[in-house]
Amino acid sequence: MKGLYKYLNGYKKECFLAPFFKLLEAAFELTVPLVIASLIDTGIANGDKGYVVKMVLILVAFAFVGYGFAITAQFFAAKAAVGFATKLRHALFAHIMKLSFKESDKQGTSTLITRMTSDVNQTQTAVNLFLRLFLRSPIIVFGALIMAFTVDAKAAIIFAVVIPLLFVLVFSLLFLTIPRFKKVQAALDRLLGLTRENLTGVRVIRAFGLEEREIVNFDEETDKHRHIQEIAGRISAIMNPATYIVINAALIILLYSGAIRVESGALKAGAVVALVNYMSQILVELMKLANTFISITKGMACGNRISTVFDIPEGMEVKIKVDGDNGQQDNANQTGKQSTEALNTKAAVKFSHVYMKYSEGGEDALEDIDFEADYGTVTGIIGGTGSGKTSIVNLIPRFYDAEKGTVYVAGKDVRDYDVAALRDMVGTVMQKAVLFKGTVRENLKWGNAEATDEELKEAMDLAQITGIELDREVEQEGRNFSGGQKQRLSIARTLVAKPPILILDDSSSALDYATDAALRKALRSLSWKPAIFIVSQRASTVRYADMILVLDDGKLAGKGTHDELINTCDVYKEIYASTEQG
Repeated sequence: MKGLYKYLNGYKKECFLAPFFKLLEAAFELTVPLVIASLIDTGIANGDKGYVVKMVLILVAFAFVGYGFAITAQFFAAKAAVGFATKLRHALFAHIMKLSFKESDKQGTSTLITRMTSDVNQTQTAVNLFLRLFLRSPIIVFGALIMAFTVDAKAAIIFAVVIPLLFVLVFSLLFLTIPRFKKVQAALDRLLGLTRENLTGVRVIRAFGLEEREIVNFDEETDKHRHIQEIAGRISAIMNPATYIVINAALIILLYSGAIRVESGALKAGAVVALVNYMSQILVELMKLANTFISITKGMACGNRISTVFDIPEGMEVKIKVDGDNGQQDNANQTGKQSTEALNTKAAVKFSHVYMKYSEGGEDALEDIDFEADYGTVTGIIGGTGSGKTSIVNLIPRFYDAEKGTVYVAGKDVRDYDVAALRDMVGTVMQKAVLFKGTVRENLKWGNAEATDEELKEAMDLAQITGIELDREVEQEGRNFSGGQKQRLSIARTLVAKPPILILDDSSSALDYATDAALRKALRSLSWKPAIFIVSQRASTVRYADMILVLDDGKLAGKGTHDELINTCDVYKEIYASTEQG
């Protein structure tokens, strides 16, 4: 949580003014009982109407001034809290965007969404309450004690006994409830994760007719969350009645002893009223302080969880460019607009005895992968499910790092590139086609923001897209497009960038054979002659590639052309027989 305080640096003035105006409001509030006492003992007791009117006007003035101070304090507290949350959310989102695929996989999407939304909101609330109430409430409580002694020292002894007793009671209950509220938040995380999983996978659930089972699972998780909340709520519910019992007992003693002393002439009636007011203020402020403490504790717990996200290393060492480093990386910064002639002096991609695993201690996803691919060639990658096809192409733009061995792009170790520059060089069409809300034009311009409509249409033609206008609206996640349309639009988006290395990761699986063949023919005719990698489970898709890599359980089972592999690679022959002849 300590590391998050820096996001308040731009709001130092607000962080000072919010509690300052709250303290001014508290000062007026502590003065009110004295004015009332004077009104009773001097104005009403002596029948001085002018004095009564004067005191009433003073009370009205105090009300307006105190209200003004409260509004001002709220304004500065809200400004600081909202500004803090905005800066925190920006920084958190930027950090998450820089996380490697490995770290993102480890954290999980639902966890990161919770950190970005409810956790940040909770810390915002905590900051707001802290600035407004965390100083005000103790000042009112101890100020009321001091003012009670100025009114009557003997009666104030009751305050001196009650206040420590109330503090012990309130904070004992707080220390019992706070750990349980932390469990409530953890249970809420699990509930949100289950909710997201069910909502995103609702079609699969319905396809298997498992709605009732998932409803039962959701109800069970909800009941667990409710049970934890009930335990925390029961303990927390004791606070109000227990505090009221203590305060009311003190008020009874105060009124009884005060009445006796008023009757004997040792104390004035106005003083008793003032003491009762101070006791009431203590009750109200202790309740506020308890609730504030709970909210701040929740906020700190959420802040600590946000800090754990910031503590996650980005996973990729980014090279800092120094003077004289004007090699391939400089060329990469102009990807999509430059010729690849400067890059063609080296192999586009080279794997040198590469090993890879997805998690520490896990099995290798890839073992001893070794090959080269030149510009202007097509490399097909084929293999069974889980054989490591996607793992290979994910290493090229450095979505993951190799455990052993080296991946070279344009003759240079990918770890020596600036990550952004490297990914400018490598255009990747993912397995899952993802479109973003907006228009087709806006989606295609992700590849090149400066692209003209003619260039966009050219990319669409290459991707075999017909009948779709650039101004057509795209709903969230491209829900208003078919699977094949989304795949082709994803391919067109990447082609707009004209990358020197183009990766199609099983991105034509939703296309019919004729469209797939037309797409492959169009890719062969690309003017900038990129190195193309096509990942597929269909032998027909990679059959005419210049080189085919055959993977089996993370190992390179074969490498060569279709004709060579048919004669030498049993794994390829099995795949070919099952997909083309079965």
